[in-house]
Amino acid sequence: MRTGRNLTALAAVGLLALTGCGDGGTATGGSGPGGIKPPRIDKLAALGAGEGQVNVVAWAGYVEDGSTDPKVDWVTDFEKQTGCQVNVKVAGTSDEMVTLMKTGEYDVVSASGDASLRLIYGGDVAPVNTDLISNYKDVFDGLKLKQWNSVDGVAYGVPHGRGANLLMYRTDVVKPAPTSWGAVFDANSPYKGKITAYDSPIYLADAALYLMKHQPELGIKNPYALDDKQFAAAVDLLKKQNEQIGEYWSDYTKEVQAFKAGNSVLGTTWQVIANLATADKAPVEAILPEEGATGWSDTWMVSAKAKHPNCAYRWMDHIISPKANAAVAEWFGEAPSNKLSCAETADKNHCATYHAEDESYFEKVWYWNTPVQQCLDGRTDVKCKDYAAWTQAWTTIKG
Repeated sequence: MRTGRNLTALAAVGLLALTGCGDGGTATGGSGPGGIKPPRIDKLAALGAGEGQVNVVAWAGYVEDGSTDPKVDWVTDFEKQTGCQVNVKVAGTSDEMVTLMKTGEYDVVSASGDASLRLIYGGDVAPVNTDLISNYKDVFDGLKLKQWNSVDGVAYGVPHGRGANLLMYRTDVVKPAPTSWGAVFDANSPYKGKITAYDSPIYLADAALYLMKHQPELGIKNPYALDDKQFAAAVDLLKKQNEQIGEYWSDYTKEVQAFKAGNSVLGTTWQVIANLATADKAPVEAILPEEGATGWSDTWMVSAKAKHPNCAYRWMDHIISPKANAAVAEWFGEAPSNKLSCAETADKNHCATYHAEDESYFEKVWYWNTPVQQCLDGRTDVKCKDYAAWTQAWTTIKG
């Protein structure tokens, strides 16, 4: 099951790497936002013999060997088939992942979009030779070569899966049924004290997305690219929302219980949380509001200092293979990245529930990305607020 992601930034380390890199003019395949260039790091040219082990940093639920649940295991067969022993370190936040990868002790990481650019521009991960990953060809095109997992057409990872941050409400309390994120930003909400929101600086993007649709004069084109004026508007909106918030959540189990008990009746959620709450007989619905939503698309990335690169590549190929990707998507609660996985899920409705094959659905989703000073929307006449600023603001928003 998906666990909460508390994404407090390591500003001094992560963002310094982003804003300060590019000196010397070397790059793997061009430049990123604002012309910043990642360090030149060679990708693996050919697959060699396995080294006997692979050290993995991952979210809880991504690397299951049967120890959590004997029926949930996509690691044991991989180890038998490849001879690569999987050593996993479960990380609780994106910032922990960045810190761990900087040590050089780990070969591969399941990075979310708020960490991936820090890893790329910090020189901590290498570009990936997708020709060496046979299952890459079956990954949904909507996940390949995106802003959070590539630079100028050069892949820096293998897509793992995806999901949207939805609006959930108690159907017996919240009437009429909401269709817009405006329901959680209403300064005069009748549900004051029972509104919930995701506990992370990245939640600023949710406010920016709402403003992008409802205050077009601000000129927001990308909710992760906010100049001073746009950023101030998003912060102001969330400060006002804070007066309506009962609690912020990062642990999915606590949100399930809050909605079941009625302590929360309206707020952000994930599809898996809605499923669990429904299974617990809570009268809830989860929708993708008319403005669209933020979301996540995690990427398996290989360390620039990998001591076991051949086993790392074998792991990346395995985790996006049809059966393994189906298994992890069901256990974790998300859409798989491999289009062939939909035929392998135990629940034959899984891909429909998570909109895995519905690109029109995901066209409305702004996947988590790392805010940087070089605006991700392509503007060069202004500087955007970086993740350090987002983190500082989040502290003031929550009081």
